Amino acid sequence: MLEGKKIVLGITGSIAAYKACLLIRLLIKSGAEVQVVITPAGKEFITPITLSALTHKPVVSEFFSQRDGTWHSHVDLGLWADAMLIAPCTASTLGKMAHGVADNMLITTYLSMKAPVFIAPAMDLDMYAHPSTQRNIETLTGYGCHFIEPSSGFLASGLEGKGRMEEPERIVSVLEDFFLSPTTPTPLEGDGCAEKGDLSGKRIMITAGPTHEKIDPVRFIGNYSSGKMGFALAEECMRRGAEVTLIAGPVALSCSPSIHRIDVESCMEMYDAAMKAFPHQDAAILCAAVADFRPTEQSATKIKREGGDMVLHLQANPDIAASLGQNKSDGQVLVGFALETNDEFSNAQKKLEKKNLDFIVLNSLRNAGTCFQSDDNQISIISRHGKKDFDKKSKSAVAADIINELSNILCS
Repeated sequence: MLEGKKIVLGITGSIAAYKACLLIRLLIKSGAEVQVVITPAGKEFITPITLSALTHKPVVSEFFSQRDGTWHSHVDLGLWADAMLIAPCTASTLGKMAHGVADNMLITTYLSMKAPVFIAPAMDLDMYAHPSTQRNIETLTGYGCHFIEPSSGFLASGLEGKGRMEEPERIVSVLEDFFLSPTTPTPLEGDGCAEKGDLSGKRIMITAGPTHEKIDPVRFIGNYSSGKMGFALAEECMRRGAEVTLIAGPVALSCSPSIHRIDVESCMEMYDAAMKAFPHQDAAILCAAVADFRPTEQSATKIKREGGDMVLHLQANPDIAASLGQNKSDGQVLVGFALETNDEFSNAQKKLEKKNLDFIVLNSLRNAGTCFQSDDNQISIISRHGKKDFDKKSKSAVAADIINELSNILCS
């Protein structure tokens, strides 16, 4: 529930703006106080009078409310809110947000916002799939924005369900889950201290994304990891006060400037960076999808096709989790990830013991719409005290669940 939460609802110039009426009703029904900020184009689709009648508040649209110099303070709105929700959010507004084009009240409010920002995109599939839109989404994700998008329903393009605005019921559900997760611990044992600022003074290292193991200058062995889960964990730890070191494989994501980011490409580079950083950390979360093998030889020039088959010899990469587990000192916490396709629980338990982990996050490729490339995930957390299953959620909400567990250990 959103009892007592203050929500700034941004509305942009999309045909989906009509859904804002139901969205406001549901937010208020859940206990939230709603302040609408609408763009000039948004007023072409829905009137401020309608929105004001639903929220019982004047709608904010222009910088100045009257000609006598009275103005709306976007800074005050940024301090007032517990969350900002932009729904619907057009491609134009995404671009302005990503590049700081503060030419309307909504963008200035976003740039002043101290609270979490949620975005529900609304555009046709071609606009959504365009590389410029995708770059803007990646940029805003790196800035800590949470995207709420449909998980199914669109063409066989790899962008299933994307583009259209998600239904108001699910948007409100995502907000409710978000506010429940960071403030309500769900530990396996003990009460813990999971709340905003609970990681203040803690140093946490996170690995994220894939590794690329070179075959020659133009080819590599890799996997489908996007890095979204690891980056969400980094942003969640930073939001809760930690000093974060993010060791990132080759991904197209940005992160907050407050996060110390180390970019690597291969497993060996990630191994070296992790081994160097880990002794100075209170905890490490190993979320990266690291390649288990690398080519024995790497060609300095492009390998030409000269007929017949090519045999590629592979050698094992070092096990980063196991190496850190062997070097873990008293008081350090080590969290691993297990992506499995079969015998999930059994395999995860073996990794927990073998690699000296404090707990392991299990996800499965058998859960549709999760894991690689997805904005959602569905996990189980396994420790020596038991197993806890979670529903399918956005990766930002999943990150909060995982960090609650970590906080419970660090604060005990």
